[in-house]
Amino acid sequence: MKNIVVLGSTGSIGTQTLEVLDMFPDIFQVTGLAAGSNLQKLATQVNKYCPKIVSVGTEDDIPRLKSLIPPDVEIVSGVQGMAEIARMAEVDVVVTSITGTLGLLPTLEAINAGKDIALANKETLVAAGEIVMKLAHEKGVSILPVDSEHSAIFQCLNGEERSRVSRIILTASGGPFRDWSHSQLQSVTVADALKHPNWSMGRKITVDSATMMNKGLEVIEARWLFDVELQEIDVLIHPQSIVHSMVEFTDGSVLAQMGLPDMKLPIQYALTYPERLGNDFPRLNLAASGHLSFAAPRPEIFTCLGLAYEAGRQGGTMPAVLNAANEKAVEMFLNGQIEFLDIPLLIEKVMANHTPVQSPGLDDILGSDMWAREEAESAVGKTII
Repeated sequence: MKNIVVLGSTGSIGTQTLEVLDMFPDIFQVTGLAAGSNLQKLATQVNKYCPKIVSVGTEDDIPRLKSLIPPDVEIVSGVQGMAEIARMAEVDVVVTSITGTLGLLPTLEAINAGKDIALANKETLVAAGEIVMKLAHEKGVSILPVDSEHSAIFQCLNGEERSRVSRIILTASGGPFRDWSHSQLQSVTVADALKHPNWSMGRKITVDSATMMNKGLEVIEARWLFDVELQEIDVLIHPQSIVHSMVEFTDGSVLAQMGLPDMKLPIQYALTYPERLGNDFPRLNLAASGHLSFAAPRPEIFTCLGLAYEAGRQGGTMPAVLNAANEKAVEMFLNGQIEFLDIPLLIEKVMANHTPVQSPGLDDILGSDMWAREEAESAVGKTII
């Protein structure tokens, strides 16, 4: 039996992870769960999976959850609570599906305790990729990607020499606005941005897909996961989301991983690697899929993608600033405080006001993250351009 902890258990990836675990009750056991404020859903999960310990968003949430679950389940809270769950001695794999840099410290705690990581929290590697990957190497810990794109690359690289990799090609659906003009984007509503054509995801990541910041963050994540340079990573728009990503090798061969747009497959692969276990997921029918198309992203429309490349090139604390400013900008957009096209403008302004610290420590990264959020917040009500 593998003992599994799911951080972010009530979110989209967390709930799908539990559905995958349900398929293999003789292989997996849920040892710990962590969530934010969705206490009713968390209580339902606790009562079903009977974990030893569970973490909630704040200490104030503990009394209410206590009234909804068995008395023998230990309840902790906050980032420290998640870290406590992640480093438990009996845990084998920690699934990090928390949105944002909130997952950074628990992930580092889990790695430090020698736990393998099923990583669905790209912000951890965006903000602190060098620190995370160095610690994972020192501890002999596997970082197994859950994002469909990085899972595809991981699978394409199996058995291949990394020195033979010429290029990584990340595919992107292009989101709901891939064919829109700049003038059309001026009237985008929150409801428009949350209508993703292919994937069912949380609100923040769905907006990131609409701006293509999600792909920009994935570029930086891929740089650390697969130890490649930024200029060796390209992005292609692929509206059908059938080819999840590709790897080009030095001889010109290109390997691609394909499948239906369903997160359960990469989740299962991360949890069962190196095994490939049977399941009842729908199968890809290429004849029924029809035409598969590819196009270069439009840099004048998807400016967030360019900002991510620029942050990656500057390095140091700049990717952490990019990520934090984006989180704040998306939050403000969803709250009706700024317009859709203000998101990249606000991120660019925050980046322009930051001098990156090179070879940063964890304190530098966390400090830059906090600074960027405050800097973005201070711009509300002012002229962003």
